[in-house]
Amino acid sequence: MKSNSRSILAFAAMLAGTITFAQERYATKEGEIRFVSDTPMEKIEAVNHKTVAIFDVASGAVEMSALIKGFEFEKALMQEHFNENYMESNTFPKAVFKGKLIGFTADMIKSPGKHEVTVEGELTMHGVTRKVSTKGTIGLDPAGPVKAACDLVVKPEDYGIKIPSVVRGQIAEEVKVNVRIDNFKKM
Repeated sequence: MKSNSRSILAFAAMLAGTITFAQERYATKEGEIRFVSDTPMEKIEAVNHKTVAIFDVASGAVEMSALIKGFEFEKALMQEHFNENYMESNTFPKAVFKGKLIGFTADMIKSPGKHEVTVEGELTMHGVTRKVSTKGTIGLDPAGPVKAACDLVVKPEDYGIKIPSVVRGQIAEEVKVNVRIDNFKKM
């Protein structure tokens, strides 16, 4: 009898997995997040090409995660200061977004072109979670892959990121963030 119970449980687990995977989902490990802090004194740019993203077509849900140490800067010293002094990436190793595409329909990823949506959710960074909302696009590239993009503005102080007064003029109060997913692939 124990063997039958185990077989039934194993079958139920397989069936549940099949139902879960029957949903249409897209994912990538190669999303891009780029940010720019632009002041009259200095322009600071960084890019992370290893952003992980998952998108569920049925619900419009999207989740993204980026390792803070994955951001690359033109100057090694900037990267070191970013990780050690500002983002404290050993303590807060990731930035995570969990949200939803508002105004999205499944047809949008089946027809070529960019379709406008609103991206709403929560961004967790440096141990602080805040609601965000911005305009974005999603659609099918004529070459084939599903693409998504959005731009937002992040204020370091909103996430508890302290900027010493001695360098305050070199770091923008509002940092422009660009998110690009050019290669969503069906899971």
